[in-house]
Amino acid sequence: MSEKVTRKIVKIDEDKCDGCGLCVPDCAEGAIKIIDGKAKLLAENLCDGLGNCLGVCPRDAITIEDRPADEFDQAAVDAATAATVKPEPMACGCPGTMARALSPKPAPSQPKPDARVAPPSQLSHWPVQLTLVPPTGPRWDNADILIAADCVALAMPDFHERLLAGRAVVIACPKLDDIEPYVAKLTRIFADNPIKSITVAHMEVPCCTGIVMAARTAVDHSGRTDIPFTDITIGIDGRVLREV
Repeated sequence: MSEKVTRKIVKIDEDKCDGCGLCVPDCAEGAIKIIDGKAKLLAENLCDGLGNCLGVCPRDAITIEDRPADEFDQAAVDAATAATVKPEPMACGCPGTMARALSPKPAPSQPKPDARVAPPSQLSHWPVQLTLVPPTGPRWDNADILIAADCVALAMPDFHERLLAGRAVVIACPKLDDIEPYVAKLTRIFADNPIKSITVAHMEVPCCTGIVMAARTAVDHSGRTDIPFTDITIGIDGRVLREV
């Protein structure tokens, strides 16, 4: 084991980190990766301590500290980066926007179009965009609320039957939108109505977890911490990956 030296090195506060992944492409040495929904320093000798990743963290979860650590090893960096398949460039730098080719299963053969009967929609109200819905009204009376990231309904083939049925839904995009107005709107909905339960459905990509953070923050602000809360992660292939 190499002797440690006191030097500057990255420190990641996992309590602040929301797993957005914006720091990953800014670390040229590949020292930071998203693991189990949190940014982590893979090895001390991969971090040069210069802090290129600092300015992109929206939660101020990354700092530079002076402490005993393994010396920076450029050879280890070269070996690690050479073994990594580089994703194609991403316009916004977020790992969740990396292009992927999917292989959906062929749809089962169907009768002629004039004989097909589509399953009924489970949508019980309009509008559904969180910015547009009123914060009070009959739709929220003793409601089971579904807060869904925009992409969930497109990825999940049984979205209506499995998640939407029996729930009052709102949709939002935590990646492209400012979530502070969403927190304010949800806070009013939770505080001013007799809500029965909250279900949040989001995609597996790190930046999509922002909608969970917005919902949990709104619960805290509303004082309604007694409302049952379920967090569902949907894979890009449409499968339910986790439900807690």
